This record gives sequence, structure tokens and C-alpha cells, in this order.
Amino acid sequence: MAIQANSVQEMYRQMQAKLADVVPDVELQIKAELAYEINRLKVEKNAVILGHNYMEPALFHSIPDFVGDSLALSRKAAQTDQDIIVFCGVEFMAETAKILNPTKTVLLPAAKAGCSLAASITAEDVRRLKAQYPGVPVVTYVNTYADVKAETDICCTSGNAVAVVNSLPGDTVIFLPDEYLAKNVARETGKRIIIPSRSATLTLEEGPEKPQMIGWHGRCEVHERFTVADIQNVRAQFPDVAILAHPECSPEVVEAADFAGSTQAMIHFVEQADASRYLLLTECAMGDNIAAANPQKEMLRLCSVRCPHMNQITLEQTLDALRYNQYEITVPEETRLRAARAVERMIAIG
Repeated sequence: MAIQANSVQEMYRQMQAKLADVVPDVELQIKAELAYEINRLKVEKNAVILGHNYMEPALFHSIPDFVGDSLALSRKAAQTDQDIIVFCGVEFMAETAKILNPTKTVLLPAAKAGCSLAASITAEDVRRLKAQYPGVPVVTYVNTYADVKAETDICCTSGNAVAVVNSLPGDTVIFLPDEYLAKNVARETGKRIIIPSRSATLTLEEGPEKPQMIGWHGRCEVHERFTVADIQNVRAQFPDVAILAHPECSPEVVEAADFAGSTQAMIHFVEQADASRYLLLTECAMGDNIAAANPQKEMLRLCSVRCPHMNQITLEQTLDALRYNQYEITVPEETRLRAARAVERMIAIG
């Protein structure tokens, strides 16, 4: 939750109490001034700030009214009654908020905060797959743009992907666009999976080897960088470490980790488990955020992988977003209506 402070100095003291071991003091003093002004403007403009778990610690622990993963923030976006939604995340997340709130102003603090997964697939790609596999339901990861969501039957997040797949009729599903998440879900649901090439023209042959999941070749540019060798090296130095992997990591990495789950599931694991120390194989700002929220837990600071898109969202840009109403997210109404059905089905699954 956002820090409530009556002065810049009080804001600084509260941020220092939580972030002294994570953010340098000289930086905290500057960030406190920005955070105080953002929170003041937020009230003045009747705005709500949503902060994804990958935001930098000084932002994450000071200004968001709600923090969480894509699913949690989608729910909050659907429920808000404020006039303005400032989404401290990336573009597809802000688009999702607009899909659910067509009459509200949705602002993304960066002019272009993209996503390698969202960029890996187009609406035309989805239409081509649907033509190749007629009647097969399409599940689209929420890490996609609105026009792709509009072509699909239901969205999912990493937190509810298995539940979404299990909710569908029949035994075959198209799962887009994350190759590794699809493979991890296929393993968990017992489905045989194929990843067709962009130019392939395939049919679903009947028989015992018939594929039950058709995936895509998109990957997260952060999570694909983690390897089994990384895990082996860490365990050699810290044999008592609990290693947590995001399901956008490769199946081999997920298998070698102690736990795999969404960012929110990782947070709950650290809060509830009693390990000697923890390492998160995900965007490394989140490790700092968990360390700040759980000072009694030992977090290994071995991660050096930051999402270049999430990293574009700063306190400075969030302040400008509120000051100048920038950068406003728009979605064509026909696209929004079709995408909304897929997003609302995702939220209903939970």
C-alpha cells in the first residue's frame, strides 16, 4: 500500500525504515520528494496507482495503492472507482486495465514499455492458427496486446494457467505465446505439446501421439536467460538455499528448482516457508522488493537480470504521468469488446 505521509521528511523516514538495506540513502532522499508529490497529486486527481511486482523498490514500496502480479492487478483494475488509473507496469498491462475500464483514463508512465512475449505474436498469427486447427479453443497468456486477446477464447496468467486449461472442454488447446510456460503447463496437465514453426501447416492427426497442446515460440527475454547451470552453481555454494523459478523459465530450470509459481506465489512461498535462504529466478527488482518486505529472511542477491521494459517505469515518469496526463492508453472499441470477454473469463477462473 502507498505510504501515507504529511511531509517529505516523513515520507523519507518511512521509506528509509523499509529500504535502508536495499536503496542507497542519498537516492532515498531524492525518491522521497518524488513519492510525496506523486501521492499528493494522486489524491488531487482522484487517481489510483497499480504497481507490478517487478517495479524498482523505491517505487514499489512508496506510491502504489495496490501491488501484485498481472492477475491480482487485473482484478483491482476491474474494481476501481477512481477516474484515473496509473499503471506502473508495461503496455499490455495498461491495455488490460483499459479493456476492463473503457470510461476511465489509463496512463502508462513510459512512452513505450513493451514486452518480448507480447511482441512475439500478432493477431494475424492467431487467426492463422485458428484456421489450421478449427474448433480448438485458444488460451492466450495475459502478456499479449489487445488485438491478440481479441482473437482468443480466454486469457490466463502464470498463476491460473493450469486452471484455465483444465476448465476447457475437449482434450486439445492452443496455448500462446510463451513456449516455456506452455511446456510447463503441458507437463503439469499431462498434455502432449508441439511448437509449430511460423511457416508450418499441420493438422491434428488422430491416434495415441496426437498433440493435445499447440504452443508458440515466444519467450521472455528475462526468464529464458536462467539455466540449470545457474542453479547448480548456487547450490554448490549455498546447499541450503530454496530456489524459486517463474514458470516462464525453461522446463529444465523449473524441474531443477524447489518451487515454481507466479510472482505472487513466490511472495507467498517466501512469507510462509522456513528456509535458511532464498533465491528467485525472475526479474531481480522483485528480489529486492521481497527482501525489503521480509527483513528477517535471507535473500541471495545473485540476480543481475532486469527487464529493460519494466525498468523504464520510474518515479520521475510516474510524476510526469500525473502532471501531464501522459501516456494515455487507448484500445479501439471493437477490439476492446472482444478482448474483454477473454480477460473477464480469466478473472472469473481465479
